[in-house]
Amino acid sequence: MSSTAAPGQITAVKRLGDRIFSGSALTAGSLILAVLAAVSGFLLLQSVPAFTTPTDELSILRGIDFGAYVLPLIFGTLWSAALALIMAVPLAIGIALFISHYAPRRLAQGLGYIIDLLAAVPSVVFGLWGANVLAPIVRPFYVSLSETLGWLPLFAPPVSGTGRTILTAAIVLAVMVLPVITAICREVFIQTPVLHEEAALALGATRWEMVRMTVFPFARAGIVSGAMLGLGRALGETMAVAMVLSSSSIITVNLISSTNSPTIAANIALSFPEAYGANVNVLIATGLILFAITLVVNTIARLIVNRRKDFSGAN
Repeated sequence: MSSTAAPGQITAVKRLGDRIFSGSALTAGSLILAVLAAVSGFLLLQSVPAFTTPTDELSILRGIDFGAYVLPLIFGTLWSAALALIMAVPLAIGIALFISHYAPRRLAQGLGYIIDLLAAVPSVVFGLWGANVLAPIVRPFYVSLSETLGWLPLFAPPVSGTGRTILTAAIVLAVMVLPVITAICREVFIQTPVLHEEAALALGATRWEMVRMTVFPFARAGIVSGAMLGLGRALGETMAVAMVLSSSSIITVNLISSTNSPTIAANIALSFPEAYGANVNVLIATGLILFAITLVVNTIARLIVNRRKDFSGAN
């Protein structure tokens, strides 16, 4: 019997364990794609009535067209997530850098465990903390911002009497995504080649210069990956935002007012119990939009990471 292997080429014999492992891996990967396709198909099919039913028959639209209903939701979702990232990413990078390069080993281990445990806290607990503890604490600060920077649209009066604003919700989201971003940045910082760090120090660089010249360039794609994962968590967060944010169906950039743009996930959670008929399909259609936004964000992150995959510990 002739062999198809090239002369001198050694062909590995596949054992039973190898076949089981490769088959399991292929099944798991195919299952992920199948689930993604099933979710996409469900959202697409269930969203059709939202576009075909007259708006006067949909109580959830209150007589307005679907576009005017969705735009504040999209803006509020992106606005709150962007604010959360602005606060969380620098803090996460600083914590991860402290754990990986500055803190003593025992302190670094304990701090790492605490950060990881923070990710296990349920979102409803963050919502209770944000609505009942954080909001009353930050309200005097909002008043000061309004008195000092009230000429800016971001801090224009009147100030919310409860402190439950888009900025408060963004702070809660920042705390929630902080462990995810910190954990990824920490692991990438640790993977920086030791020879690169020692070479920078041997050439006379300070510790900060070493971090800036060796750690950050190596970890750039990993930082982007962590930030995008945190963004995905912030975009889809439901209960914490629903419990903290006092929203209205408007588009506004004011951070301290009682009128705030709603988010898609929180709007679905608050409106779904009272929805019926085609109104449910409208909510599903907004979920489809959130699904598309999340896919776009993850695709962009993947493209950024792939540009530096040969020089990154994130792959």
